[in-house]
Amino acid sequence: MLKENLIEVEQKIEEACKRAGRRREEVTLIAVSKTKPVSMLEEVYDCGIRNFGENKVQELVDKFSKLPSDINWHMIGHLQRNKVKAVIDKAALIHSVDSVRLAEAIEQEAAKRGLDVDVLIEVNVAEEDSKFGLKVEDVLPMIETIATFPHVHIKGLMTIAPFVENPEENRTVFAQLRKLSVDIAGKNIDNVSVGILSMGMTNDFEIAIEEGATIVRVGTAIFGERNYQI
Repeated sequence: MLKENLIEVEQKIEEACKRAGRRREEVTLIAVSKTKPVSMLEEVYDCGIRNFGENKVQELVDKFSKLPSDINWHMIGHLQRNKVKAVIDKAALIHSVDSVRLAEAIEQEAAKRGLDVDVLIEVNVAEEDSKFGLKVEDVLPMIETIATFPHVHIKGLMTIAPFVENPEENRTVFAQLRKLSVDIAGKNIDNVSVGILSMGMTNDFEIAIEEGATIVRVGTAIFGERNYQI
């Protein structure tokens, strides 16, 4: 079942890349494994997936200790400052930095441990009240501040688009994030790269790829519906 799901997702990624004139290697698939048991992650791992995304720190920490060490763990959910210590040495990439205060907490903990931490800046492009992330106009000032932190390295941008019936409706959201990344790249800020665009989920990842996503975060299409009771 999971293998078949992965094959289908992979085909859709390849087709979207072809439509956009992109190489398949330009897009990383993250299997969003929140609420899913270790056994399901093992099955997906055995199919060759090495990038997994978690929304909650405790779940990432638990699974980190039970699964192979060559997995790249992605912290994709909202990160509270008091949880930074638990995840900082386990996440290959933190997708959800949305304030200078959070970046400061990451910097302080990283400095203590002599770590370099790669992060994405979360942008609430659609300005939904229910979502975390910065308004587009607030991104550059925050990036210029965080760029001065020696242990925190900005690698790109992330957004969570609205849930819509017709994924085409999110094309403008993804295009706007892509434009923002181009604008920021043009500033040539030290310690800042915006090469990563983490955007697109089960409902709209094909549109996101067409608009420049380098990371897509796919859960339901791989694992099935989430169990919200966990």
